[in-house]
Amino acid sequence: MSRPRPVTIRQLPMAGVVLLGAALAGCNSEKAAAPPPQQQAQVSVVVLRSKPVAISAELPGRVAASLVAEVRPQVGGLIKSRQFREGSEVKAGDLLYEIDPAPYQAALDSAEAALARAEAAVPNAQAKVDRYRDLIRQNAISKQENDDAVAALAQARADVASARASLDTARINLGFTKVTAPIGGRVDRSTLTPGALVTANQTTALTTIRQLDPINVDVIQSSTNLLKFRSAVAEGRLRFTGPNVAVKLKLDTGAEYAQTGKLEFAEANVDETTGTFTVRAEFPNPDRLLLPGMFVRAVIQEGIAENSFLVPQRAVGRNTKGEATAKFVGPDGKVEERVLATSRNVGNNWLVEQGVKDGDKVIVEGAQLVRAGQTVTGNEVTIDEASGELKAANRQAALPAGQAPGQTAKN
Repeated sequence: MSRPRPVTIRQLPMAGVVLLGAALAGCNSEKAAAPPPQQQAQVSVVVLRSKPVAISAELPGRVAASLVAEVRPQVGGLIKSRQFREGSEVKAGDLLYEIDPAPYQAALDSAEAALARAEAAVPNAQAKVDRYRDLIRQNAISKQENDDAVAALAQARADVASARASLDTARINLGFTKVTAPIGGRVDRSTLTPGALVTANQTTALTTIRQLDPINVDVIQSSTNLLKFRSAVAEGRLRFTGPNVAVKLKLDTGAEYAQTGKLEFAEANVDETTGTFTVRAEFPNPDRLLLPGMFVRAVIQEGIAENSFLVPQRAVGRNTKGEATAKFVGPDGKVEERVLATSRNVGNNWLVEQGVKDGDKVIVEGAQLVRAGQTVTGNEVTIDEASGELKAANRQAALPAGQAPGQTAKN
């Protein structure tokens, strides 16, 4: 009995081929239609906590010497010598210049002789008055002669007083030939050299002395900021730290000055043109790093904002109305977008007055990849204020650049 031969596709009727193809296509379409399991988007979040925040203002300022003295001669003559090194430190009373004293020494000698002559006339006039006192009692002389003797004695005493004053003037002028430093500080270059002729109280200063330690910084503040500050204090939003306000400096290079200054005073008038007023701070300057005329930025601590929230600037954007917005991960894991009321920046953060509460989780990385209402996984991180790097909250390890938020530590 012969075996039946296998039937090939070519031998099947056309209808069978069509049904077989449809069955195979159905199996393939079922495999293609099964999507892979979709994972939730992962974002990095920072947990917000209320805390006291020190409010400071960074303002432009100029360095100014605490004391300035322009040295001018008080008598005329030839400069005999210069006794200081230009650019050095001098103390009050140090000799700077010496003017030829010869004519003033001669004037002093003449004044001394005039005083001696005036003093010599007094005893003779006094003796004459004493004799006339006895004679007038005896009516031996007239009353007019006695009055003349008394007047001559008074004139002689007045001549002594005048001669003594002239002597004092001559002695002072002789002392002025030695030009001394009125204050201590750093002395500038000399405008004149030995041999130059100077006059009393001339317009050109011989040199200038500036006291550099301590040194002042004049800061320009707007009257608008002052009104806002006082309003915040009055409403209780800001606690004033007291009269001893600390001031820090940022140099023109961006470096921070090591010494801390204190606020000295604020002007009592506002410039009508600019609407600003000047605030002066005083700083120690032992190394003479600060020099008059330098441009600096002063960081003045205005007060303490109690129970405040700081939101990282990298988490805040703007909507079409220009309002500040940020995305948060809610308790249900869904993204929600809120409008924030920001008042000022504090470092790399915004000080937010409305729109947040304690424990909120604000998205600081990955916000552009998610939308409101979407369920996400929030990985808690912290931000290094100095470098801006993200760190996993539970490991305090910096996240490498370009690492996906999903690779951070989970809550």
